[in-house]
Amino acid sequence: MLGKKVLNHVYWHYSLTDAQESEMQQIVKAAEILAHLKPGLDYNVIKYDGKSRSLSLLWYPNFFEEPFPALETSFRIDLATQRVEKRNYQTSLNPPILHRKELLLSGDAPNNLQFTQLTETAEQLGLFDDTIRIGFKQAWDALIRDKGFQIIDNQFVPIGNDESTDSLTVESSESKSIARHLTALSRSNLSAPMQCLARHGFLDGSLTVFDYGCGKGDDIRNLSDNAIPVSGWDPHYVPEQPKQVADIVNLGFVINVIENYQERLDALIGAYNLANQVLVVSSMLFNQNAFKGQAFNDGVITQRNTFQKYFTQSELKEFLTDTLETDAIPVAPGIFFVFKNQDAEQRFLLGRQRSHRNVLRLSHRPISSSEPKLSRNEKKYQAYKHLIDPVWKKTLELGRLPDKSEIDSLVELTEAFGSISKVIRFTLDNNEEALFEQAQQSKIEDLITYFSLQTFSKRKPYKHLEAGLQRDIKTFFGDYQNAIETARSILFKISNAELIAEACQHATEQGLGFLDEGEALHLHTGMVQELPALLRIYIGCATILYGDIEQTDLIKIHIQSGKLSLMRYDDFENQAIPRLLERVKINLREQTFDLYEYGDAFEPTNLYLKSRYISEEFPHFAEQLNFDEQLQALNLFELSGYGPKPDECRQTLALARWEIDGFKLVRSRSIPDLDESCGSYLNYRQLIECGETQRAMGILNLPKQAYSYNALYDLAVNILDPVIDYFGMIRLTYGFCSHELGKHIKKRVAPKLDQHAAHELNTKKNVICPRLGAAVDFIVEDENMREVADWIAENTPFDRLYFYGTDRPIHVSYGPENKRKYVDMVRIGSGKQMPKKRTISLCDDLF
Repeated sequence: MLGKKVLNHVYWHYSLTDAQESEMQQIVKAAEILAHLKPGLDYNVIKYDGKSRSLSLLWYPNFFEEPFPALETSFRIDLATQRVEKRNYQTSLNPPILHRKELLLSGDAPNNLQFTQLTETAEQLGLFDDTIRIGFKQAWDALIRDKGFQIIDNQFVPIGNDESTDSLTVESSESKSIARHLTALSRSNLSAPMQCLARHGFLDGSLTVFDYGCGKGDDIRNLSDNAIPVSGWDPHYVPEQPKQVADIVNLGFVINVIENYQERLDALIGAYNLANQVLVVSSMLFNQNAFKGQAFNDGVITQRNTFQKYFTQSELKEFLTDTLETDAIPVAPGIFFVFKNQDAEQRFLLGRQRSHRNVLRLSHRPISSSEPKLSRNEKKYQAYKHLIDPVWKKTLELGRLPDKSEIDSLVELTEAFGSISKVIRFTLDNNEEALFEQAQQSKIEDLITYFSLQTFSKRKPYKHLEAGLQRDIKTFFGDYQNAIETARSILFKISNAELIAEACQHATEQGLGFLDEGEALHLHTGMVQELPALLRIYIGCATILYGDIEQTDLIKIHIQSGKLSLMRYDDFENQAIPRLLERVKINLREQTFDLYEYGDAFEPTNLYLKSRYISEEFPHFAEQLNFDEQLQALNLFELSGYGPKPDECRQTLALARWEIDGFKLVRSRSIPDLDESCGSYLNYRQLIECGETQRAMGILNLPKQAYSYNALYDLAVNILDPVIDYFGMIRLTYGFCSHELGKHIKKRVAPKLDQHAAHELNTKKNVICPRLGAAVDFIVEDENMREVADWIAENTPFDRLYFYGTDRPIHVSYGPENKRKYVDMVRIGSGKQMPKKRTISLCDDLF
């Protein structure tokens, strides 16, 4: 299947659908009809789940324009149940994002080369090293910043200096000397060039480092804390320190802040002369900020009176190469290695070729000779931004135009604009009207909820309402009586199950909780304020009967029965499977509630698939989602209902050799009893005590590594159990082989290759068989072993399979390489057996 493969999922752009197999084209067409969607208009990416055979149609509105586009709308479609689940991410602060776009497209698609280069750069920066958290915008943006970069014009650009490009308040360079030292940043992490050095193995402590232009010395402190010999010099912060020769010299974001060309050359040549092995040079790259600021020499002066020279990648390489008369090697956008030592250069290039096959290639943005002109309003906004932004923030908070008494800096604003009404008009003219309308609607719903709950309990007389609320009432309802009537009309609707169901459906489309087959909406209490007013009133009325909901974790809105459940869990935020401590069921119609405390009287229950009840903005959401997907992929439990009881969950995971470690499912690190079940039909003892030599000599032959037991379990479940299900019980002739047993088996064995040693170590603490996994030899009595071998090849995800004859045992393994290598051992004239690879007809398609 064409597209990007991630675990059980395949993603592709809709333009590739016609190139898929006809069956898949029919599935996509059926999904379009069921969901009433059109490709290119309502969705542009397909996500197919090969395990459940369901698919999602996804809409990334800026697929081609944004380097890592954000998901706006998702339609999950289950053709078996004819169910469509919609999710809208438009208002999400942390939407899912898309990586590696080129894999979703055909090779000749527009911008494919640009997308490929973007991915290659991200790989070289190490952005894909941890794949769990990077699927969401906030973590992705933070990671890019932590690496010392930003994205501008579909390029990774290093964050070199603290720069501001407002040209309105720049003083003349003739009247004030340029403050180069103001460009130094305070960093909690290593800077981008230092991270490049670390990534390529230069910061292992064996080489000395000198930071030429070290600024405030953050890199020096970080390196010193890691026992790396380092020193530095800076003309402003530490001018008294000597310039020292070192193996590595870092000229980090220095040449771009020197306005004098000759001084720039002197700094570069001086730093290069200090390097024994390599000089790393970094600079700001050309981006849209280059158009702003006051032009000066070959760069610009910022509002902080600092100078910035913007290079293109090619221009920077040419400058370094021509000046130093040696090749400058790009290692990241705006970062180059220049080697003094040719042997070191060759080692680097050779090592780089082995570990990084993708060479960093960047597209270069053409330089424009003209500066964009700001409109009059834009110039005025820049001048009074510090006064205008708080007014706009207050406007959005209120959902209406603020009163004079609600505005800070009133005098300054009046002096600048003439009157407060002009300030408000200017603010609205320069901001999005749609955003203001959303703020208005949100405030109206807040007020309706407030007055409805006041009506449900005891409303206050109008004269006792504070001044801001009085202004709200006048703005949105005209008068107090109209506000109360509006609230009362909605209050009465909470008894209408159809309206509640409609509101719950709308909520879940916005990512607010999980809708359980139309019976109930489950969500975290932190989402309550984002719900439609009707549901907020429903919950508010229920909690008036019970009390504060802040101490609870989950809310369950029963759509038909007029009830509400509140659940409190043990450390809900930090547990992958939280344990229920308390449940309150509130009956709105009877205005009663029941409290259930779990422990002695009631057995606590687990909450499975927690990611369904929270959103991508919740702490640890990405880790929780990954955990839930792992748990479902194990296929050990029925999770459609309440799931297994806690003891059953623990026991089942333990038998399958899994453990919960925070938000991760990891393989078991314990040693099981030999008589414990290993799969459905065998135990560990049978897989360990089955060889002729072991039985004859009575060698204990016990695995010492917990991962060896995990490998034996995986072999049993994935290979042996299916064989026994189909052919009947097998007879094991050779199973696990310890290092001790292997010493006594001299013929027809290859312990470094045959996987019988599983994950065991030799006396030098190295794995005996680097292939890992586990292997057994077995025979099925009264069966043609060719038929057994062929069946295994076509129906199981085996690693290696060796066939010795129709009436002889076969050798089969299961391991991480998943080679699916099927070999016939053919006898030759001398009586020896030689391997002959066998073609597998169905195996590659199935697995």
